[in-house]
Amino acid sequence: MKPHAWKMITCFVSEFIGAFMLVFLGCMGCVSSPLISNNHFQMCFNFGLVVMIVVQCCACVSGAHANPAISIAALIYGTLTLPMTFIYCVAQMLGAFVGYGLLRGILPEVLREAPHANHALCVTTVHPELYPLQGVFVEFIATGILLLICCAVWDARNANYHDSVSIRFGLAVACLAITAGPYTGCSMNPARSFAPALWNVDFTDHWVYWLGPISGAITATCLWKYILRAKEEKKIIEREELPLN
Repeated sequence: MKPHAWKMITCFVSEFIGAFMLVFLGCMGCVSSPLISNNHFQMCFNFGLVVMIVVQCCACVSGAHANPAISIAALIYGTLTLPMTFIYCVAQMLGAFVGYGLLRGILPEVLREAPHANHALCVTTVHPELYPLQGVFVEFIATGILLLICCAVWDARNANYHDSVSIRFGLAVACLAITAGPYTGCSMNPARSFAPALWNVDFTDHWVYWLGPISGAITATCLWKYILRAKEEKKIIEREELPLN
């Protein structure tokens, strides 16, 4: 097998596993019942810890995006080629779908359908008091901040400061989820929102979780690439040095 074909396969598997773990473990930590008491802080901190696990496991293989918004941003920044971006996004969507499907198969309905809840477990929706457009801005800002962190990691000036990047990412996601979670669920990830919506056939305001994160990711990445990135840095060395274009 040619090296570039093997690289595609390993990155696909890595992103599939990353998105699978993100949705399976993250949504499992959101279960709330009379026997399992989870408050907002616990659920947000759990998602942060899951992100830490994903980054620690998958970063050395594929960069541990587990998020189409991050992969699109990586394409703009120059760390991914267009074919690899497509492979990443497909793997992430499939991983999230399988992860949530397995969770549905494991958990009994009484744990998946919380009493007095208007939506199923882990389905992201905009707060009833907010307009959908306001939800877009919440997701836009939260994802933009997340991508500024990603760009800082990709920046060559931070090349020697990656030793604890998994912990930093996990805490950053926990912080964003704690602050923005009450308003939109703080998805910041189309794959993470799409899988529960598809399994439960609940697409209420679902467009918010595509427009907000992707536009926020693009804006933040362009800001870093054209303004904040070092002038002398011509181009970040791509993670895959392969003839894919």
